[in-house]
Order: sequence, then structure tokens, then C-alpha cells
Amino acid sequence: MVCKTTFTKAAQAGLTLMELMVATAITSIVGLGVASLVFYSGRSFAAIANYVDLDHRSRIALDTMSKEIRQANRLSSYTSTSLTFEDSDGTPLIYAYDSGTKTLIRTKNGVADPKPLLQECDFLLFSIYQRNPVGGTYDQYPTATATTCKLVQLNWVCSRKIFGIAKNTESVQSAKIVIRKQ
Repeated sequence: MVCKTTFTKAAQAGLTLMELMVATAITSIVGLGVASLVFYSGRSFAAIANYVDLDHRSRIALDTMSKEIRQANRLSSYTSTSLTFEDSDGTPLIYAYDSGTKTLIRTKNGVADPKPLLQECDFLLFSIYQRNPVGGTYDQYPTATATTCKLVQLNWVCSRKIFGIAKNTESVQSAKIVIRKQ
């Protein structure tokens, strides 16, 4: 009887060091691409959500102010950041901008609204005009006093921070509102 020892080669398992390094590099590049896409998409969605919310709040503030200014009896006093009207019921109506807190506050009959009309407002400017237009333009003649004011112009810019950076600045809101009872 002849006895022979035979060896069978088992299938080679595992990866070589070079194959492992190439696979790790490809996985890292794909992972980095996916991570940057997720970050960019998240930032874009946050910017869109901020813009929609800022625009919504600006529209509400502008609608409220337009309605009340049109119905006011007259403008009592004026600064570039504050307007005081005699409301249709004879009580004072004040719109005042505080640059420190970046808010626009509405005060009716000495009582401030608990919620500001505008928040995160970086810039606000009130201007007053006469109703008469300048010939050949859409502009009105500026007025020097509140007693001759018949038109109020409102301008503001609001912004929010995205990931700590002021990125999402809303386009300037601007409106000219005629005091109808003047």
C-alpha cells in the first residue's frame, strides 16, 4: 500500500494591504462627497426657510402699518426711526424702531404690543413727504414738518444668521403710504 501525502490549497481569504488602502481611499472620497452634499442641502433649506419666515413677518408688519396709517387722522411727530400719529379714535399711535434690540414696536394709547411688529431688523428708515408728485417723476416733494406730511415712506432690511453667519438678508421692504384723512 502506497501512502502519499497530498496538500490541497485552501482559497486565499482577506485583502492585501494595497487593496485595503485603495478601498479606503475610494470610500473616503465618496463619503466626503455625500457629506458635502448633505451640508449644502441643509444650509440651502435653512436659508429658504429663513427667507420665507422673514418675508411673511415683513408682509404682516407692512399690512398692519399700511392699514393703520391710512386711517390715521394726522402725523403728530416724526423722526427717522419713530412715527407718532393721531389715530382715527383720537389716541396716539406710535411706531418706534430700537436699533439696539433690532425691533419695531407698535404702541397704541400708551400700551406697547407684547410682540414686536418686526424682529431682527438691521436697518429701518421712515421718511415723510407731501402728496404732490415732482413733475415728470414718481417721487414726491419732501416735507420739513409733520404737520404738512401727507405721505410716509417705510424702508427696512431684516436678516438672520445661518450657522453663525449673517447670510440670509431679505430684500429691502419699501412702501409709500398716503394718510387718507389729510
